[in-house]
Amino acid sequence: MLTFDDLHGELYPQPDPYLADPVGWVNDKLGEHLWSKQVEIAEALRDHRKVAVKACHGPGKSFLGARLVAHWIDTHPVGKASAVTSAPTDHQVKAILWKEIGRAHSKGNLDGYVTLDARWKVGAELVAFGRKPADHNEHGFQGIHDRYLLVVLDEACGIPPALWIGAGTLGTNADARMLAIGNPDDPSSEFASICAGAPDDGTSGLSDDGWWVITISIFDTPNFTGEPVPADLREQLPSQTWLDDATKQYGVGSPLYTSKVLGRFPADASTGTVPWSWIKACQGDDAAARVGPLKVPVVLGVDVAGSDAGDETVIYERRGAHAGRRWSVQSSDPEVVLQLIEDAVRVSGATKVKIDGIGVGWGLVAPLRRTFPTLDVVSVVVSEAAPGRDPADGKPWAEKFVNLRAFIWWHVGRVLSQDHAWDLTDVDDATLNELAAPKYREVRGRIQIESKDELRKRIGRSTDNADALLLAFFEPPAASPPLVQQSYGLALNE
Repeated sequence: MLTFDDLHGELYPQPDPYLADPVGWVNDKLGEHLWSKQVEIAEALRDHRKVAVKACHGPGKSFLGARLVAHWIDTHPVGKASAVTSAPTDHQVKAILWKEIGRAHSKGNLDGYVTLDARWKVGAELVAFGRKPADHNEHGFQGIHDRYLLVVLDEACGIPPALWIGAGTLGTNADARMLAIGNPDDPSSEFASICAGAPDDGTSGLSDDGWWVITISIFDTPNFTGEPVPADLREQLPSQTWLDDATKQYGVGSPLYTSKVLGRFPADASTGTVPWSWIKACQGDDAAARVGPLKVPVVLGVDVAGSDAGDETVIYERRGAHAGRRWSVQSSDPEVVLQLIEDAVRVSGATKVKIDGIGVGWGLVAPLRRTFPTLDVVSVVVSEAAPGRDPADGKPWAEKFVNLRAFIWWHVGRVLSQDHAWDLTDVDDATLNELAAPKYREVRGRIQIESKDELRKRIGRSTDNADALLLAFFEPPAASPPLVQQSYGLALNE
C-alpha cells in the first residue's frame, strides 16, 4: 500500500539537486573544471531564456555547449525535456559538439546511450539530437513540444536565417532555453543581428532582440589573466604563442584579429577595397547555390614570390565561379616555380593559367607552352594600364584606375564579393584576411590600391594568396564575350 508520503513523492517528485547548479554538476558529476567565463555562460543560461556568446578562438566553446546539453538532460525528467543542437556543417555537429557530448555522457555514466549519428536515447525516448542546418527549415522545430527544451547553436555565425526563425518559435515557452555560441567573424550574419545593441566593451548585457550577450576575448582567458585552472585545462586554452602567431598572420586591427582575438564582430573599414562582410557572405551553402553547380572552366592564377623574405609563390584554382585548391612554395627559383605550376596543371586539368608577368613570371610562359601545347598561358602585368572601356559611359578604364592591379582588385575582388558572384567557401582564413586587407584611395579621380610594400609595413605580410586568387578570376575586358564584358570585363563562363 502506498503511504501519503509515497504518493506525494510519486506525483510531485523533488527536482534534481543540480537543476539550478550546472557548475556544481560539471564539477561533481564529471570531475571537470569550468573557468570563469564558462561559469558565467552556464549561469546566464540558467537565468536567461536566450544567451549569445561571441567568443575568441579556442576558449572551450564546444566543450561547454556539450556539458550544458548533458546537464540539461540529466537534471530534467525523461519525457519532459529534450535538447536540439545544430552547427553549420555535419562535421561540426558530429565530430566536434557531439563528440564532446559523448565524452560527457561517458564520464558521468549518464542514462541511455549516445549514437554516432548525434542522437541520445534513454530507453525508447529520443532526448537529444544534432542536425546540420540543411536538415532543418523554418518549420524544423515544429512537433517539439517538451516543456523543457534546450537549443544549442554552435559556430553560430554559420547558421542560416531559416534555422534562427525556427528556433525563435520556442520563445513563447518560459522554460525553454537557447544558447548561440561562436566566433563573431561575419558582421552580416544573423548571429550579428541578434547580438546588436548589447555592450561592445567586453561586458555582458541585453541586446536589442532580448538576448543576453557575453563576449570572450583572448585576454579574458586564464593564460592571460592568471586565473588558476588545472594544468591540463591551461594547455588547451589560447596561449601567448598562439596570440603572437595570430598577430603576425592577421595584423592588429584586421577583421580576423578582431573576431578571433578580441571576440568582437569586425566593422567594415570605409576605405577597405573588399569589405569583410561581403567576403563572408560569399561562403557557405547559400553562396555555392547562388553561383550554381558549374565547375568549368578550370583556371589557375599564379602569383610568383618576390625577393622579400617570407614571400610565397602561390597558385589558386578557379572552377567556374568556385574558388578551389591552393598550391604554394616559399621560393622564386624559376625551376621550382615551374615544377609547381606543371604539377598543379596536371592535378587540376586546367585549361588556362594566368601568371603575374613581372620578373620571374614572364620567363615561365614559354616553357609552360612547350610542355602543354593546348594550355592557354597568359602573362598579366599588373603595373600596366587597365585595358578596355567602361560600358556605362565609354570612357577608358585607364582614366578610372591607376593601373591594372587596381582594376583587378576592384572589379574582381570588390565587385564579385558585392554581387555574391563567386563561392569562397573553400578559401582559408589567411587568404580571406589578405583579401580584406588592402585599402584604396582616389588619386586625381582614379582608384589606387594600397601597394604591396605599404601592406607589408601595415599588416606584416604580402597578399600573395589573394593576388593569386584574383588572377584566377580575372579576364581582360577585351578578351570577354560582349555580353559578359558589360559586367566589368569578368568572364565567369568562358
